[in-house]
Amino acid sequence: MKGTLLTSAASLFLATHLFAADPSVNPDADNTKKNQIHNGSQAVSADQQSNSASDVEVTRQIRKELTSNDALSTYAKNVKIITNSGVVVLKGPVKSSKEKEIVESQAAKIAGADKVRSELEISAK
Repeated sequence: MKGTLLTSAASLFLATHLFAADPSVNPDADNTKKNQIHNGSQAVSADQQSNSASDVEVTRQIRKELTSNDALSTYAKNVKIITNSGVVVLKGPVKSSKEKEIVESQAAKIAGADKVRSELEISAK
């Protein structure tokens, strides 16, 4: 009985993870194309986040502000925040122009208006 229960639980766990990872099940969850690095000299990707204490702290403060704001959608709370040498780049989709303004404003409040570059996009969904 115990072995059957354990086998059933393991099978359910594996099936759940395989099902959730399949982009055909929920195509909206697969944003691989959205996350591709764009060509050009100004292109910034998440791997360019600096590890300096000050840059990590700026990113942390912005993320904290966004995640604690109940008026923002999950999209807005999960935008990419990339800080390097004090310059913050915001990337990803948000649900509305109002959310875009809020995210940009919060980042500017923390990093300084002249230190924020927004590449946020308003999602069509």
